[in-house]
This record gives sequence, C-alpha cells and structure tokens, in this order.
Amino acid sequence: MFVSRKLNKAWSEPDTKRAESQLRALAKQLEVKHPGAAASLLEGLEETLTVTRLGLSGSLLETFKSTNPIESMISIARKVTGNVKRWRNGKMALRWTAAGLLDAEKRFRRVKGYREMVILRRALYRHHEGLASTRRSA
Repeated sequence: MFVSRKLNKAWSEPDTKRAESQLRALAKQLEVKHPGAAASLLEGLEETLTVTRLGLSGSLLETFKSTNPIESMISIARKVTGNVKRWRNGKMALRWTAAGLLDAEKRFRRVKGYREMVILRRALYRHHEGLASTRRSA
C-alpha cells in the first residue's frame, strides 16, 4: 500500500522534475528490501514520465497512463497465435502475429479523450523539436 500511494502521488504530479525526484526517492527506499522493484522503477523512469512531460491532461492523460489497451491487444494476438501447433519459419510467425493484431483491431474502442488528440499532436511536435534542437547544439 505504501508503494502504491507513493507511485500514484508521483504519477499525478504535474511537474516532471518533482515527479522524477519522488520516484527516485521511492526507488532508494525500495533498494534494500526489494532491489528488483527498485531497479525496475529506475529502468522505466523516462517512459513512466512521458505523458507528464508531454503535458497531457484529462481523459487523454488517463488513457495514455495505462498500458491496458496495449496489453489487451497483445493478449488477443497471443490467443490467435496460440492456435498454431507447428511454427515453420519466421514469415509464418509474422503472418500469424499480423492476423492476431487484425483480430484485435476489430475490438478496439474509441480512445477516451479522442477529441483532445490535437493537443497530443502538438505536444509530440514540441517534444520532437526540443530533441532535435538539443542534438543540433551538442
């Protein structure tokens, strides 16, 4: 429970630097008794804060903070590919994976906050431009 509260607090923090500081402090607390959890938290730190860094809010933020849509898609694809009894080659694996993803596509729902996608597009553009300018100055 302690860890959940701290994670949720950090993830709901609108300031990226403060959120990162909170997550690093949590990883340090976990290091002794749960080194694997601490390492996992630090390993995914950049990705964890991506939506915060982009400045998303509302329904769109809630949608992109969750891995549920991706996990659902993978689960459906896994069920479809589970029907194969003998894999012959890599091309067969690619075809069956594509078939599984196409099957998953039929079950996709509209993204919560889809009307705010223009905000996401602008945020991604700004983020990309920031990365490009950093590379040019380096």
